[in-house]
Amino acid sequence: MSIELRNEFGQIDISTDVLAQIAGGAAVECYGIVGMASKHQIRDGLTDILGKENFAKGVIIRQQGDDLHIDMYIIVSYGTKISEVAYQVQSKVKYTVDKTLGMGVNTVNIFVQGVRVAKD
Repeated sequence: MSIELRNEFGQIDISTDVLAQIAGGAAVECYGIVGMASKHQIRDGLTDILGKENFAKGVIIRQQGDDLHIDMYIIVSYGTKISEVAYQVQSKVKYTVDKTLGMGVNTVNIFVQGVRVAKD
């Protein structure tokens, strides 16, 4: 599946996997994020933190008309304020996608799949 952008020169198709990589990369840069989790916890394993190459398993991209919606499944660090971490992820993902694609994001839904204690 792909996201379609149109301009005066023609049409641009961007794979949802590419958009998931951009969104996932922006999310894991935020303070308080341990990593991305799989949207299919039971099938893919409950405790797995996704690596860079698998961010698409933790991000769902939906395009409805001109609206772009992103669902993200994350794991947060123990001791952080979850609502603040989620807000920071939403802001960072919206900004990064807008600057990278030039396409505004309507919603970024955050699903916290777990809390991890940092190992010293």
